[in-house]
Amino acid sequence: MAGGGMKNLAKDTAIYGLSSIIGRIFNWLLVPLHTYIFTDTVEYGKVSYIYGYTALFMVLLTYGMETGFFRFMNKKDENPDKVYATSLISLGTTSLLFILFCFSFITPISSWMEYTEHPEHIWMMAIVVALDAFMTIPFAYLRYKKRPIRFASLKLVFIGLNIFFNLLFLVVCPWVYKSYPDFVLNKFYHPDIGIGYIFLANLLSTLVLLLLLIPNTMRGLKFQFDNKLLRRILKYSFPLLILGLAGVINQTVAQLTYKYLYPTPEEAFSQLGIYQACLKITVIITMFTQAFRYAYEPFFFNKNKEDGSTKPYADAMKYFIIFALLVFLGVVFYLDILKYIISENYTVGTIIVPIAMLGEIFFGIYFNLSVWYKLTDKTKYGAYFSVFGCFLQVAINIIFVPIYGYIASAWATFFCNLIIMTISYFIGQKYFPIKYDLKNILFYFILAIVFYIAAMYPQIDNEALRLAYRTVFLVIFTAIIIKRDLPLKEMPVIGKYFGNSKKK
Repeated sequence: MAGGGMKNLAKDTAIYGLSSIIGRIFNWLLVPLHTYIFTDTVEYGKVSYIYGYTALFMVLLTYGMETGFFRFMNKKDENPDKVYATSLISLGTTSLLFILFCFSFITPISSWMEYTEHPEHIWMMAIVVALDAFMTIPFAYLRYKKRPIRFASLKLVFIGLNIFFNLLFLVVCPWVYKSYPDFVLNKFYHPDIGIGYIFLANLLSTLVLLLLLIPNTMRGLKFQFDNKLLRRILKYSFPLLILGLAGVINQTVAQLTYKYLYPTPEEAFSQLGIYQACLKITVIITMFTQAFRYAYEPFFFNKNKEDGSTKPYADAMKYFIIFALLVFLGVVFYLDILKYIISENYTVGTIIVPIAMLGEIFFGIYFNLSVWYKLTDKTKYGAYFSVFGCFLQVAINIIFVPIYGYIASAWATFFCNLIIMTISYFIGQKYFPIKYDLKNILFYFILAIVFYIAAMYPQIDNEALRLAYRTVFLVIFTAIIIKRDLPLKEMPVIGKYFGNSKKK
């Protein structure tokens, strides 16, 4: 990969990753907060259930427009201002209609979801998902304009606000309510709202973020709507909607199906609560993939516009896999410590962590492979892969969860992502050949598996010695990466030192 391209991708990944990593770390702190306060796994299961539907409707309300936005913004014969304004107006209109629909039909919606006790949870999250969908394009615009610092700072503000409101409603207010019954704050706080405060915190944070984002991305914008342009964007993006819809079902299949797979809603919510709480431990690999995605999507469209070379994509794939495997080993080696981020009632499910993390790595590779059908405008293949993967995921869950429980959901994700990753690779080589460094990639996968077995298999009772033993393998793995493949001179900050040393 050209030095500048790799350096810029690494730099942008680091900056985008800052908001993602810090955000995920602080959200990790919310996990113990929620699981230690709501020790009843049923309550946390309800939170996961609502957020499952939120993720589903987020995809429906963005309908692939984010990738379509990047594709058309980077076309030489398109007016970027018109593409931006048209995309913004389209998402704004559909988001507003969604809010109105949910408010008008909240009773039948809550009945359909079998969540009639607190329908206010549903309408609060309906507003959140609609606003998040609308803000997708302004945030994409910041990425297009290569303003990762502004992007990251706004994301961090949202995260900080969400943490603040969660602490206010779940820690400060209950303490004041018990310690100072006559305090004025108690007029606005009601203990029986319970998990509803998690949704309220999200709503308030989203509203503030919207107010901060508008002046950063819409100042001086001419709202010129082009209906023909929108139809072309939608034609390109529609297969991505199917892709995204199938993808989110893959990610949330447990949240959407457990109520129908267990004898009672209480058991379903309890098992869902345990499963989702343990998935939070794997979030570090998810945030790495997300940070890479934020930088990579505008990068590969821009690179294709510049010179058409495929080597940057092959290099990006190799480095993604190397660092993803490093993250994987880091998490599983220190799982004995990381498991304390969730309450003791939930730790019975930590067996799913290695399986779920490998599944996420396969999904990250699949995203990297998606470059071929996005650049050749064959996005229908993305839809085919995702629909097929979705069918597998749902089928495995329906068949095996009633027998084996939530571990079947983890294995479903593993095999589903592995299969669609493999299919995408072979078909992609036909339409958009990329010479990936398969020899090196296979070497690191085998090495990671060998190190995992060697580090985890011995039964060492002393926790300090056990962690020290595993740390040795992690250090060796890191040293091998640096020795074989890590271009330190191209890395942000570090590269300056190595560059200056070379000149000397």
